[in-house]
Amino acid sequence: MSRPRTVGELRRIVSGPGLSVKEEMRRNLLRKLSAREPLFPGILGYDDSVIPQVTNAVLSRHNMILLGLRGQAKSRLLRSLTGLLDPQVPAVAGCEIGDDPFAPLCRSCRDRLAQEGDDTPLVWLEPDDRYVEKLATPDVTIADIIGDVDPIRAARGGFDLGSELTMHYGLLPRAHRGIFALNELPDLAGRIQVGLFNILQEGDVQIKGYPVRLPVDVCMVFTANPEDYTARGKIITPLKDRIGSEVRTHYPTALEHGVAITQQEAWTDRAADLHLPRYVREVVEGIAFAARRDKKIDGRSGVSQRLPISALENAVSNAERRSLLAGESPAVPRISDIYAALPSLTGKFELEYEGELLGAENVARELIRQAVGEVFSVYMGAVDFAPVVQFFEAGGTLRIREDSPASEVLGQLHQVPEVLAHVHLLGAKPEDPAPLLAAAGEFVLEGLWAQKKVGRSDDRGFVAAERRDEVEIDLERLERLRKLKRQVN
Repeated sequence: MSRPRTVGELRRIVSGPGLSVKEEMRRNLLRKLSAREPLFPGILGYDDSVIPQVTNAVLSRHNMILLGLRGQAKSRLLRSLTGLLDPQVPAVAGCEIGDDPFAPLCRSCRDRLAQEGDDTPLVWLEPDDRYVEKLATPDVTIADIIGDVDPIRAARGGFDLGSELTMHYGLLPRAHRGIFALNELPDLAGRIQVGLFNILQEGDVQIKGYPVRLPVDVCMVFTANPEDYTARGKIITPLKDRIGSEVRTHYPTALEHGVAITQQEAWTDRAADLHLPRYVREVVEGIAFAARRDKKIDGRSGVSQRLPISALENAVSNAERRSLLAGESPAVPRISDIYAALPSLTGKFELEYEGELLGAENVARELIRQAVGEVFSVYMGAVDFAPVVQFFEAGGTLRIREDSPASEVLGQLHQVPEVLAHVHLLGAKPEDPAPLLAAAGEFVLEGLWAQKKVGRSDDRGFVAAERRDEVEIDLERLERLRKLKRQVN
């Protein structure tokens, strides 16, 4: 069935205005709940916390704000609210604010409907057309958000400046019959926040210079970082009081949730000859978990989920580059590729004083080591690697370069007794291609180093445990600096 193209054709199907946008979202949400459909596809790790609260806010017809640190999918969650809008709704063709043909707000639409009547043409708005988003910055004005007098329009049309036809609509009126999202609300100047009072409480806006209140139909949603309230600005109390629901977001609470999010977001499906082991994914995700609890990193600024996403992409790229240079297949990321991804780690966290003394790169190396140790304990915690440890204690060494081809790495690993005896626990098999076995063997050695059962240095590679590496030396230097600071104080 073709869609109505004029108001007259539409009038034969429906007799009056549609539901308000909040009623529309509520109705569609109830239908999804009854049908057990996914509410917000692509939003992972929030099923038992954030999503139920957002659901309650929509069912209550509330305007809402999402509070959370950076990289917690706040903007993505807001954009997914368009899934609760109808697939298409009719609007007067050419209207700046998408007026309902049966309940027009703007003066031009009212005049046009009075003149053209049932012959007034229609357009059909899709959900993305009904979503307006604005990043709050200190230079945003009331004219940007609400609107202002447009003297150029008045001059061109020969209208009096007091005429409604000279109105310039801001972003909020342009979101009429839709969702208006304002990101980073604390960055909005206080006097501009005051301009949102009416729409949140009374349901209308007033444009400067006109004695007209426009009952704009809109669902207002906001995001904010709670740590920004004092660092860059704050949400004024009367505005907070007018926002119906405050929903707190969070980082993944379980490693598997983080792995699933990173797997969804990271660009790793590049070629058929790429194999990404599960344990490598877990190590990359473990870095973010370790960073969020590390006292050398400022927890107030947060550690974004973008850290593991960027690190995994960088590690895969390093493996891809090595594979091409060595002419081997498949390309398999190794733990050394994660160390090669340091440039994607050091810019993703803010350091405390102790971290500044140690340096961002050393902090990142320590985080990788912690993550490797934890994942190694899960996969290999019950395995006795005494023969491997004895090999190094007897004076054996093994140097594996980041760019070493898999065949070369595998040849060296075969010198170490039983280092590959348990790679089946990592999902590898003896008949697997060399890159898979090389990655598994390197992970075993890195895990033993993380647990301080063997040692490692940049110039000699893996050695006996009593030979300390540079990170351990740096940690001793940090402890000496701490003691010196206490003596000075």
